[in-house]
Amino acid sequence: MKHSIKFPAFFILVIISGLFSTQITYSQNFTLSNSNSVLEVHGTSSLHDWHLDTEKQSGKLVISNTEDLTIESLSVSIEAESLKSGKSSMDNNTYEALKTDDYKTMDYKLTSVSKVDKLTDTSFKVTVVGDMTIAGVTKSLTMIVSVKIDGSKVSLEGEKSFKMTDFGVDPPKALLGTIKTGDEIKIIFKSVFNKN
Repeated sequence: MKHSIKFPAFFILVIISGLFSTQITYSQNFTLSNSNSVLEVHGTSSLHDWHLDTEKQSGKLVISNTEDLTIESLSVSIEAESLKSGKSSMDNNTYEALKTDDYKTMDYKLTSVSKVDKLTDTSFKVTVVGDMTIAGVTKSLTMIVSVKIDGSKVSLEGEKSFKMTDFGVDPPKALLGTIKTGDEIKIIFKSVFNKN
């Protein structure tokens, strides 16, 4: 008789525990806001420094734990011909170097999170590893990203320097090769994701 009384109580406890843990690990989906996000490409040349602004990008972010920040997945896609410098000749040289006739987008996909430092209840410093694909070539990149959670909005900020030639991209040239672009570029971004 004692066993029949204890069993239902234990069973209810298991169900409650299951519901509680389900709430903790519930995945939240976010979509990148193109109008609120910024991605700039900065570089040098034999004449002057330059930068490109991204006009069209999209992305998805899935977080399963906002308290300690568990990122399940992250992907960002940039339309290569939406990179604009304000000078059509430079833009055309950039598109040629990026082989945009064949490769329409530059893509980033998270592969792992190696470290999460909680700074405040809503902000984190995160070391991420992901695959970056440019002009059809994929390389693994490690970055430190600042993450801020603000209600239904998540912001990711960071920067990363790398060489164009790592992705098989020849640095653009202008004026019959008299102006040469430096090989190293820096990407600076603030990506804003809104909850679905």
